[in-house]
Parts: sequence; C-alpha cells; structure tokens
Amino acid sequence: MKRIVDIIQEKPWVGWALFAGTIVVVFLVGLFAASIMERRNEAANARLQVVRPIAEWEPRNEVWGENYPREFETYKATSDTVFTSKYGGAATRDLLKESPEAVILWAGYAFSRQYNQARGHYYAIKDIRNTLRTGVPQPATCWSCKSPDVPRLMNEMGVEKFYKGKWDSLGSQVVNNIGCQDCHDPKTMNLRITRPALAEAFARQGKDITKATHQEMRSLVCGQCHVEYYFKGEGKYLTFPWDKGFTADAMEAYYDSVGHVDFVNSLSRTPILKAQHPDYELYRTGIHAERGVSCADCHMPYRSEGGVKFTNHHIQSPLADIASACQVCHRESEATLTKNVNDRQDKIIELRRQAEGALAKAHLEAKAAWDAGATEDEMKPVQLLIRHAQWRWDWVAASNGLGFHSPVEAARVLGTSVQRAEEARGEIIRVLAKHGITSRVTLPDYSTKEKAQAVIGLNMKDLEAKKDAFRKTVLPEWDKKAKARQGALSY
Repeated sequence: MKRIVDIIQEKPWVGWALFAGTIVVVFLVGLFAASIMERRNEAANARLQVVRPIAEWEPRNEVWGENYPREFETYKATSDTVFTSKYGGAATRDLLKESPEAVILWAGYAFSRQYNQARGHYYAIKDIRNTLRTGVPQPATCWSCKSPDVPRLMNEMGVEKFYKGKWDSLGSQVVNNIGCQDCHDPKTMNLRITRPALAEAFARQGKDITKATHQEMRSLVCGQCHVEYYFKGEGKYLTFPWDKGFTADAMEAYYDSVGHVDFVNSLSRTPILKAQHPDYELYRTGIHAERGVSCADCHMPYRSEGGVKFTNHHIQSPLADIASACQVCHRESEATLTKNVNDRQDKIIELRRQAEGALAKAHLEAKAAWDAGATEDEMKPVQLLIRHAQWRWDWVAASNGLGFHSPVEAARVLGTSVQRAEEARGEIIRVLAKHGITSRVTLPDYSTKEKAQAVIGLNMKDLEAKKDAFRKTVLPEWDKKAKARQGALSY
C-alpha cells in the first residue's frame, strides 16, 4: 500500500486538497468554540448586568423589567386572554352561568353575585376592583395575594395592622399587578416567601420554610397564594388551615375543631365553609408532586433565547404550550395529551355536577323543613352533612385545573360530597315527615343564573348600579392619589 507521502509526490494536488481541508476544519472548529464562548458570555451578562438597582420592596414590575427584559416581556403576555381550553384558559368565563346551582349554594354570600374565572395575573387589580363581590364591605386581607404592593405595605404598616384595615382604605395603595416582588429577592433574584401566612403555617408544623430546596420553592412561591385560607379572629389574620394536614378531610377537621364559619346559607341556615383556591394542597396529593415536578415546571416552563435559558413568566395553562410544558417529559402527541387531560376533566365535571345538583336540592329542601316548623335540634345533623358536603364540593370546584392536579383525589373528594349531600336529603325527608309533610318538596326554578339569583332574593340591577357608581366616583380618586405618589405607580 502506498504511503500518503508517495501519493502526494506523485499527485501534488492531493496535498493541497488535504491542506485546504485542514484549514476549513480548523476554521469551523474555531467558529464553534467562539459561538460557545459568546453564548456563555451572553448568559453570564444576562445574569450579572444590572441596569438599575432595585429597592427592597419595589412593587413596580417595569422597574424590574429594566434588568430582566426577557422575563418581563413574557410576564406581560399574561394580559393575553385569547387561549381557552375545554374547561379553562385565560378568557373570562361566567362560572355562575355555567353552574347556576352555585348561586343556591352561596345564598347569603357575595359569591352568589358574581363568580368569573380568574384571568391572567396582569388583571389582578382590575378584576378585584370591578367584581361585584367587593360591593360588600371587605377587610384589607382581601388584597393579600393581589399585588407586590402588599409586602411593601406589610413592611411599612406591620402585618397585623395591614390585616385589620378595610379593603377600600388601601385602594390607592395597592395598584401594581401580581409580579416580580411577590416571588423574588431584588438583591439576589432568589425565590422567597413574601406572604407570612405560608411561613407561619409551616412553623406551626415544626418546619422551617428557609430550608426548602430551590425546586420546592418553585411551587411554594405559588403556594403562598394558590391555597386554602381563612381570616382568623376579629383581626382578620390570614391563616392557612394546615395544622392537621393538607387534605380536604384534614382541613375540614381543623375548621370543625376551631368552629370556623365563612357564612351562613340564607336558605338552609347552614354554617358554611367557603373554599378559596386550594391548588397547592390538591397538587400535593397528585402524581406530579410525587415525582418532584413543580408548579413552575408546567405553568412556567424554561425557554432559551440565544445563549440564555430563562423561565417563561407567561404563567398560563400548560395546554397553551404543550411542547414546552408537557412534552419535555411526555412523548405522546399534542392531540393525545390534550385528550388525556380532557378525559380526566370530563369525569371530574360529571361528579362535580352531581354534587352541585344534590347540594342545591338539599339547601332548598332544608328551607322547606324550616318553613314547616323544624327545630334546631332536628336540623343540626342535616346542617353538618350539608356543611361537609359543600366544603368537599368547593375544595375541588374552587381549585384551578378542574381536578387535573390530582384527578384521583379530586374524584374521591367529590364522591364523598355527593354521598353526604344525599344523606342530608334523606335526613330532611325524615324531618319533614315529623311535621306532617310526606310529599316531595316542590322546588323553584333555578335553571339559569338569573333565575337562581331571583330565588335567593338578589336585586342584580341595583347591585350593578351601585358598582357602576363606585367605578365612576371612587376609582378615579384612587388612581389620582396613586399617580401623585413618588414613582407614579403603574397598573
């Protein structure tokens, strides 16, 4: 076999070809290495470059955005209300229209006036200002999860004083939408808890929130707001009912032990527990939590831009971005994954509808029993069953994701809700029989939101008129005062 040297001597062009090829390879390797270094420098600069120092309790998201433009630009996308899934999304949905029975369940409570699906974080202030639910006097505690102005005010006023105030007394102070300060330390950008209720709940369980891992924090910063809570005592102190555990059963036992009541249903006279949005608690019972998947992994998946990897702050349904949110782990097609979600939610909504139907009838039949002369002793067992049935229904119904965060547990809890509601109806039949009524109770028509609101005695035209007056007179004053303050806070 001829040596390469002999070949080159016989054919000089071969040598030149090898020389040229070597130059090309070296050049390409150099370009690749330079690209790697450029991307690394870009990523390093993105982390280290500070355009403007951020104050400790800076609530304005656009100020943070000067240093973190990628995160800020994606955050602003929470203003997009186009995406809808079968049971959720970012668009406004009238949930009372979809479930008129809920009006009966919340008779005597502000939720019977209006209950819309929450939109993106971008609308947090606008939506709480405009909802008919804030037409009822509310404590300042209701602002707790709506704005990065809240930790600022808690720091200035003190936590207890903040809670004790009136909702409308802080209307010109709480003006920036949910954002950066709610979850991040401005000096290090580390995730941190800014709402004391979460840290206090952990402390009562003997746990130190500061020992949480980064991956745990990627759920806990969500869990400081997306949780079940109540306003404790006359000071309306925000409290998480986790002392006995995170399940619906454990929190029900906690509430019963402390005698907490959110409102009394005006039809059945039942002391009711109103679930808020126990997303974190339901998630903890599901397979994703068991596998160590955080809230952010699905709702804020990572993105890459140039050499920079960052968290997408367009917090939204994973179904809006299946490729980034789901297919990182799941290899099925988008159509298959969407069907998987819908199939599970179809079953949850079926059970939820059964619970709503049974509970609405129980409240109205209980009213018939009271009207027939039932005594408090006779109705106590009925009311306890209704209280527990409604709590369990609401624990799933109020959670975002229609049970998908933990479909098996959601189905179990709804099943016990249906069971207890039907048991309550059985007890009511016996009470009615004691008072001479053996025929079926004739129920009013509550098949639409409007009809149900009429059944419980709401004058919606009057409520809307009062809210319109509030929008025209009070809100402009709040805005004027907010803009007059240093920094002209934006919203």
